[in-house]
Amino acid sequence: MVGIRDANVEVVKGSDMKTLPTLEDAYLLIENGLIKSFGPDAEAPERADEIIDATGRFVFPCWCDSHTHVVYAGSREKEFVDKINGLSYEEIARRGGGIVNSALRLANATEQELFDAAWMRLEEMEKFGTGAVEIKSGYGLSFEGELKMLRAIKKLKEKSKIVIKSNFLGAHAYPTEFKQNHEGYIDLLINGMLPQIADEGLADFIDVFCDRGFFSADETDRILQAGAKYGLRPKIHANELDYSGGIEIGVKNHALSVDHLEFTGDEQIAALRNSGTMPTLLPSTAFFLGLHYPPARKMIDAGLPVAIATDYNPGSSPSGNMPFVVSLACIKLKMLPEEALNAATINSAYAMDVVKQMGSITVGKKGSVFVSKPISSLAFLPYSFGSNIVERVIIANN
Repeated sequence: MVGIRDANVEVVKGSDMKTLPTLEDAYLLIENGLIKSFGPDAEAPERADEIIDATGRFVFPCWCDSHTHVVYAGSREKEFVDKINGLSYEEIARRGGGIVNSALRLANATEQELFDAAWMRLEEMEKFGTGAVEIKSGYGLSFEGELKMLRAIKKLKEKSKIVIKSNFLGAHAYPTEFKQNHEGYIDLLINGMLPQIADEGLADFIDVFCDRGFFSADETDRILQAGAKYGLRPKIHANELDYSGGIEIGVKNHALSVDHLEFTGDEQIAALRNSGTMPTLLPSTAFFLGLHYPPARKMIDAGLPVAIATDYNPGSSPSGNMPFVVSLACIKLKMLPEEALNAATINSAYAMDVVKQMGSITVGKKGSVFVSKPISSLAFLPYSFGSNIVERVIIANN
């Protein structure tokens, strides 16, 4: 049994990330959807309504995927071919591709169509062992489109056993009609969308894509502060394409997480140190786009915590396969298996504000766990990157 924690442990930092508490020959009792008790198998209760024999297998807390965009319309494989032909992410965006392309597709989709497509994606993610997902808007880029996305996410929350958090990312890109009128779009976000979103209770967080060619640090600061007035905690897309100032703005605004972070140096690490902001890395995005990978090893060695997530979206990471992300963290980010597993469970639970419910095997937390196929060690999970080692997934009712 892997990832056993006391309830007071909510984040694992620096050298502590190498430690992943486990218990061999263990029992785990789940009652009414919550972890009731665990311990040595010799102390297991004499009876239960259902008994699962996990001999030779590992039991893990479900993955927490703290950064996704799984509500979207259509796919973008043409841009995939454009990348093969040498076009950059920014060049594709300038030609009407990227986020704006997804916005055009979303405008023609109904709320029910968005829900149905996202539901299928969530079902696939669950089979990989994912039990909690943060879902962002951001492909609407209009009053109607953003609300349509957020309402679809709300419906997913109501219907799915997976724990879902909703993130308002209206500041994902500037719509075509506002390319030369940034103030006009920011006004729409702050004075048009936010009051309605708050009135309907459609979001838990607010997010901004703070990077070169998207939203500046000053624009990001204004939007995050406006969201905070409605009780929306900040999260930020930052430093994916350049040193954007997004990390520093995130720390200033007490962001729950700053995500991507391919461009992170000593100054950014210093800003994150002793903050409550979780650095969240998205290695499958760097993999898919051919970017250089974020400096996870440097961050951890400097004493920071690190979370990892899939960034599941149609343009830069069209996959919700968390075990593959764990493998990439080991192969490309040079994280130890224990570090990667902590990053994908307890730290990612913190990064989406569900650590009191998810992220570890802890008495009182949700009994959302997955059972592996027979494997020889923890390291076999990231080592076997092309295989699905998940045999059974148990998702507790919300």
